Amino acid sequence: MATYRQTLRNAVAVCHQAGVNEMLARRLMLELTEQHQLNLYLVDDEEIDEKILTEFDAGLKRLCDHEPLAHILGYEWFFGRKFTVSKDVLVPRDETEELIGHILTDIDELFEQGELICADIGTGSGALAITLKAEEPRCRVWASDISEEALEIASKNAKDLSVEVTFVLGDMAQPLIENNVKLDLCISNPPYIKKTETVERSVVDFEPHVALFGGADGLDLYRKLLDQAPMLMKERSMMAFEMGFDQKSSLYHEIVIRFPSARIEFKKDINGKDRMCFVYFNC
Repeated sequence: MATYRQTLRNAVAVCHQAGVNEMLARRLMLELTEQHQLNLYLVDDEEIDEKILTEFDAGLKRLCDHEPLAHILGYEWFFGRKFTVSKDVLVPRDETEELIGHILTDIDELFEQGELICADIGTGSGALAITLKAEEPRCRVWASDISEEALEIASKNAKDLSVEVTFVLGDMAQPLIENNVKLDLCISNPPYIKKTETVERSVVDFEPHVALFGGADGLDLYRKLLDQAPMLMKERSMMAFEMGFDQKSSLYHEIVIRFPSARIEFKKDINGKDRMCFVYFNC
């Protein structure tokens, strides 16, 4: 039987042939060995465990069908925590980790000690809401989603990670407005892919379209949330969005025509692309 090293070498060749990133196969093997309490780098030259080989081969086949690795594993890591994912939620991305990092910095710099009322609009897996509460316990966090299935996943993640978040079903911020919730901080990573945009098969074939596509220009849900903001935000508060790399000017326009006196900042991701937007009201 082959070693771990040989099995991975063969898998890399299979990935190249299928047009799949070889790092996905490497990460699949890493996750499987850790699940079996093995350090891949210490057993690299040992004969591969038969159970791991069976799981790896099955997972590799799914990878080559362009299925997301997170769906094969059933989870994704986000900010050092394991989040259950399914076909009903968007898989958390690295860019979204950067967004929460900037938000945590802003909380420290802009808000004095005491409870903050916060919300994650369109929460999906709950990654943003749960991470915010876990990292900043003084935040009282609400999370909304239009999908009952997504809220089931998010609620499971909150329970598994022992984090208290209030989940509500509804369209964008509407359920919070109905509950007369007023926010210090509103976060949202809404669908922002343009209707005509070409998307990778691993995304468009396996992830929920309701969490991906944002209309002709990708900004439909931003407009909806910005229109809801006067009924939602406190006089002194902030909003934070993830966005498409080419939407800076159009999103700026949507914000400034509604809130001409607000301070608007855009931040680049690790790849140097404009991916985050922050709106400050009297901050």
